[in-house]
Amino acid sequence: MKLVFGFPVPIILALLLNEMKYIRLKRTIQTMTYLPHFISWVIIGGIAIDLLSPSSGMVNKAIGLMGFKPIFFLTEESWFRWILIASDIWKEAGWGAIIFLAALIGINDELYQAATVDGANRWRQIWHISVPGLRATIIVILLLRIGNILDAGFEQVLVMYNPTVYDVSDIIDTYVFRVGLGTMQFSLTAAAGLFKSIIGCILLVLANTLARRMGEEGVY
Repeated sequence: MKLVFGFPVPIILALLLNEMKYIRLKRTIQTMTYLPHFISWVIIGGIAIDLLSPSSGMVNKAIGLMGFKPIFFLTEESWFRWILIASDIWKEAGWGAIIFLAALIGINDELYQAATVDGANRWRQIWHISVPGLRATIIVILLLRIGNILDAGFEQVLVMYNPTVYDVSDIIDTYVFRVGLGTMQFSLTAAAGLFKSIIGCILLVLANTLARRMGEEGVY
């Protein structure tokens, strides 16, 4: 879910920032989107708990003003995964956009000038020049994300989850930490690490093969 919903966000953000003409506003937005990357998950977890508290959180106070009952966001299985995804996007989208912005800067300006002469508006220039110019970068980043798909965010989940949402929030790393290390089952810990490495390697090879068949270089 993080890959499906979170991966396109840095690309979209980079495209939007690349289109901004007001340099000061652009730099301000860049700074605001980059800063969350440097905030610890421990702090973000505390902020989420304060904001989403059913009794004193700002979100539930706003829900109460609209006449609805408070929602236990962090203890309801239907909400918890979406909170993990949203907080991960908020924290990492700006940082991830740096790579795509760098790729956009490398696109030849003459392509945009020629498109303008041909009557292409900004949307057509984005679709036919900017997006194809990002294709190679997108493929490489996507391959790396697929190879690490089982690393679903140990620190984030460990800080924010609780026993009431174990069924939907437990990932391999938190399960191994809680059950393996907690009960000194070191063989389970080693087996889980080996499993993750093998599956990640297989996924990376398959994705790289597919990328090569699509005409891209891949990562090796």
